[in-house]
Amino acid sequence: MNEHDMDPAADAALFARLRTVWEAVDPVPADLVDRMVAAVAVEDLTREYALLTLVESAELAAVRGEHDTLTLQFSDGKTSVLLHVSETDDGSHRIDGWVDAEALAVRLSQGDREWSADAGEGGRFAFEDVPTGMAQLRLAVRDDAGGVREFMTPHFEV
Repeated sequence: MNEHDMDPAADAALFARLRTVWEAVDPVPADLVDRMVAAVAVEDLTREYALLTLVESAELAAVRGEHDTLTLQFSDGKTSVLLHVSETDDGSHRIDGWVDAEALAVRLSQGDREWSADAGEGGRFAFEDVPTGMAQLRLAVRDDAGGVREFMTPHFEV
């Protein structure tokens, strides 16, 4: 049999049977396309766009007292931070936070001002006397391999 004796219909049937076998033995995961699109979308964006989720609405916060409170959650897929922002009697704000990774340094910046805090037991930290305005939280956290990496939230309003 030479190359001119090949039967295109027989080849197509053979390839169809092979495809059926592979689909049965090693099927393509149903969510593969979605996972790949998500992986490409978040590549190199963790520093710029941490996931911001509003956990508590302003209407619910108003029930608890006269002052505004806000709870925010940030995550980059490896580290998560929960922030509770509350207004104090003098009009400034207190920010209580919790991080689920070992935090070596915790800094809150607002324009040219910066506050530092230590993450205590359970990853808890706090900042007091923070004025109203846009702020950003930066943490130096230990990763799974023992190295240090920076976690940075997008700017949020205090």
